[in-house]
Amino acid sequence: MTITKIGNVLLLVTAVLLTTRGLMAGSGAADKYDVVILNGRVMDPESGLDAIRNIGIRDGKILVVTKSALRGREIIDAKGLVVAPGFIDLHEHAQLPRSYAFQARDGVTTSLELEMGTDDVDKWYADREGKTLINYGVSVGESLVRMDVMAKVLTSTPLEEEEASHRTPTSEEQKKILELVEKGLRQGALAVGYGINYTPGASRWEIFDSFQLAAKYGAMNDVHMRFLGTVEPGSAMEGLQELIADATATGASLNVVHITSIGLRDTPRLLDVIKGAREHGLVVSTECYPYTAASAPLNTALFDSNWQERMGITYQDLQWVATGERLTAGTFAKYRKQEGTVVIHLIPEEIVRLAVADPMVIIASDGMPISGPKIHPRGQGTYSRVLGLYVRQERVLSLMEALRKMTSMPAQRLENHAPAFKYKGRIRVGADADITAFDPERIIDKATFEDPLQYSEGVEFVLVNGIPVVRESRLVQGVTPGRAARAPIIR
Repeated sequence: MTITKIGNVLLLVTAVLLTTRGLMAGSGAADKYDVVILNGRVMDPESGLDAIRNIGIRDGKILVVTKSALRGREIIDAKGLVVAPGFIDLHEHAQLPRSYAFQARDGVTTSLELEMGTDDVDKWYADREGKTLINYGVSVGESLVRMDVMAKVLTSTPLEEEEASHRTPTSEEQKKILELVEKGLRQGALAVGYGINYTPGASRWEIFDSFQLAAKYGAMNDVHMRFLGTVEPGSAMEGLQELIADATATGASLNVVHITSIGLRDTPRLLDVIKGAREHGLVVSTECYPYTAASAPLNTALFDSNWQERMGITYQDLQWVATGERLTAGTFAKYRKQEGTVVIHLIPEEIVRLAVADPMVIIASDGMPISGPKIHPRGQGTYSRVLGLYVRQERVLSLMEALRKMTSMPAQRLENHAPAFKYKGRIRVGADADITAFDPERIIDKATFEDPLQYSEGVEFVLVNGIPVVRESRLVQGVTPGRAARAPIIR
């Protein structure tokens, strides 16, 4: 064989190796990029790009998106895969390593706890620094702060905590609550979070004053509103009107969480109200998860008197997370005295489908801490469920529209207060290399109400700040590239 023929054979072998799916060594010091993603169908909802492109990544940033050939120290062949911005979850309560692993396998690269938040922003971020698989962020929780303040006159036993949640603060307590919320905002909280449904003692003035404070800092108010359901007085509509009024009067930004589990059959009308508010200049958004059940601690004010009428359900619609059993009047009374969570089967499927398809509704998981074998599956499968069930199988929305709800929409919602989000949720030069690559023909959630602790299927590669955390549908061990997603700190 001649030297020329040998050279041609070597070139052919090299080309075959470089197009083998997976992670391979490049050509060493001559390579320009840390990671190169080749041959993927790149979809960027913000720009509308939907084409076969190659992506070059260095130092955690996207440096090039091109048709041209690229070389890098690590090569990922994404042929047949959609390459999208990593998913941004505005609403994940667990914020723990096991939950981060489930989220990464579901395509999430940034996980945020904005509804309930934390009462100590600095400590919350410090506890995760250098330890996480994916990016993380938090709000300052008005509801948690108020419980801290109210508990100073109590001893924090469960009964006394219940008393605190139902009591209206004094003027001095209200002043202290606002001081602590402001402290959290100055420490870089992404938003102010509220669980008003869990603290019925929170007065209208308490919430209004906190909205005013959030407006002062340009922060979003992320709110689980005061009421749910269709029964008057105390309907979801009444709860939404309170928030719209506060946002109008203060100029504050508002996000209404899990609209389907709050609105139930009135969800379409609530969406009309939100749409009207937006058309008249209010900065207001909402979110949903793609499931027909909610989940909450059983020993909270949510299950005070009249809950069956308000939710339109019975004891049998409550599923105890620890065992999976459906409750009776007897077990409801027994478990309500304990700490524990229930899955609440109450949302009509047609309402879920409508909200998932609505162009102004963000997708967010509302994932719960893994407190039992029968937890809600939403923390494990939300994004793959939307892409597999509602995009591919039922075709209630397009792939690009679904991706927009998971990437650029949540990023744009936060970027004015937290400029770091201007570099997330997009595939473009200069953006953070938070990237999810999935098979659009295979992606689906595997987590169910009966067997919820299962990884999603079809998410092949996930990069966080340019580092692979999922490779060929397997978690990469020993990597912690997640970084704090935080608003500017004001000292």
